[in-house]
Amino acid sequence: MSLVSAPSRGVGAGPPPRTDQLSFDELGTPLRDTTFVVFDLETTGTRPGRDAITEIGAVKVRGGEVLGEFATLVDPGMPVPPQIVALTGITTAMLHDAPPISRVLPAFLEFAAGAVLVAHNAPFDTGFLRAVCSEHGYAWPKPAVVCTVRLARRVLSRQDTPNYRLSALAALFGASTTPNHRALVDARATVDVLHGLLELLGPLGVHSLEELIDYLPEVTPAQRSKRGLAAHLPERPGVYLFRGPSEEVLYVGTASNLRRRVRQYFTGSESRGRIREMVALAQRVDGIECAHALEAQVRELRLLAAHRPAYNRRSKNPHGSWWVALTEEAFPRLSVVRTVRDGALGPFRTQAAARLAADVLAGATGLRTCTQRIPVRAPSGRPCVLAELGRCGAPCAGLQSESEYSPGVNAVIDLVDGRSAAPLETALRQLETLAEARHFEQAARRRDELAVLVRAVDRAHRLSALAAIPELVAAAPDSSRGWEFAVLRYGRLASAGVARRGVAPMPVVEALVAAAETVDPGPGPLRGAPAEEVGLLLRWLTRPGVRLVRTAVPWAEPAHGAGGWESWLARVETAVSLEHTERE
Repeated sequence: MSLVSAPSRGVGAGPPPRTDQLSFDELGTPLRDTTFVVFDLETTGTRPGRDAITEIGAVKVRGGEVLGEFATLVDPGMPVPPQIVALTGITTAMLHDAPPISRVLPAFLEFAAGAVLVAHNAPFDTGFLRAVCSEHGYAWPKPAVVCTVRLARRVLSRQDTPNYRLSALAALFGASTTPNHRALVDARATVDVLHGLLELLGPLGVHSLEELIDYLPEVTPAQRSKRGLAAHLPERPGVYLFRGPSEEVLYVGTASNLRRRVRQYFTGSESRGRIREMVALAQRVDGIECAHALEAQVRELRLLAAHRPAYNRRSKNPHGSWWVALTEEAFPRLSVVRTVRDGALGPFRTQAAARLAADVLAGATGLRTCTQRIPVRAPSGRPCVLAELGRCGAPCAGLQSESEYSPGVNAVIDLVDGRSAAPLETALRQLETLAEARHFEQAARRRDELAVLVRAVDRAHRLSALAAIPELVAAAPDSSRGWEFAVLRYGRLASAGVARRGVAPMPVVEALVAAAETVDPGPGPLRGAPAEEVGLLLRWLTRPGVRLVRTAVPWAEPAHGAGGWESWLARVETAVSLEHTERE
């Protein structure tokens, strides 16, 4: 059923009808039941942020019926340029007593709440709205947006209309008002244009809002024809795998609604060229239903590591982290390694970050940075530049004994184990000395390097504390007053489930624990668990509302680690932000 029954007034046949219609349960929101807010803005210019809004006009419609109108002039806080006065007829004097946008914006957002926004050349109008929302502290509500210019270009050919301006389309569809560059009048004309365009879409198989949004971008028939690959997927959270001609996994992703998310890959909402290439190769989509989003995210990480899909860019090497560890020799030094071991500091995402942390830690503890092996007896090396600067005791030349060298080694061990933050305090004193000597650039560089080390130590302690727990059961409230459960063992998700509203939770917990995966702890601070999985579980556990049901041992982080440096890190971030602002 078309939204408007007026004749098409000479409009051509348009694109060929679509043959891949959705099944009845996939139709979504019928257009006749969709609320549209058709709006128009007048402004002092064309650049959001620099120019300002002078008038807003909007019409709310549903099923061809006008539900309400919104119209007001707006004080732009600046003179209206002569060329804009000539175009719109809105003068600076007319806006003298008009309300400012700070008063108009909340009223318009309330008027448009929950509706689909429609505008002629929508990117221009929504660009101004997004700018003023950001300026006045309002979150952009992210409504669905329909651009009548874009829709007209999809539906009408040059034989149907000389151009796609509002005035031409209004004349084509016999609009009841003639556009005149005033917001409400233009919005009324756009309503008639929208209805005329929607009427033409009915024979093309566009009957729902979802189909309208999908129809707007250019989508190849081959891309749209594959939408049936999502038909068997449940409308539940889970993980999906695109498979190629040889059953290879091309791409892995997660979704709160598997069917809806996978269908989006076969519509114009997917604009990434790399992913469109993947969709063209796909022959099948497998879905793995999960209890909740956390389980889906963990399964995604594991599947990425197992299959290493060509079209995923992240998380394909779960054990590819970098670590800082002491070498095993008489005079240990800090080494950046890939293989984790007990007592190592990490994980670091990049080798450069690990090397930077190692250098700061060596400088604060006096550990050597050379790579030569130094014998305990009769070392015969020559002191290097660092020794001459007083930053190394030169054990290579026999100027420092093993016992004299060991305090620095013990300081590193104590920091990693969380018994003492002495190296951090030493590094802080060093940069304060530089600042007092007015070596500000060097001090700023040392400050930023120390911040890298502090964050690394803090993250290492948090992750290792969680990974050390043999079993932990936690619950998070879901959106319907039920509970989502997770059973963690040594930093891994061992079981997941839900207790819907009205279901006794503890029997569900007992069943999940009984069926949970057996996890044997491995080597290193994370007990062999992938760093990304431990980090994901930690973020979930520390969300507001998550509760601990029980834990085999107390979950505790070191009292003498980097946790007490939060206020210092906050000051560093503020200082860095101010420095960037000054440079800009």
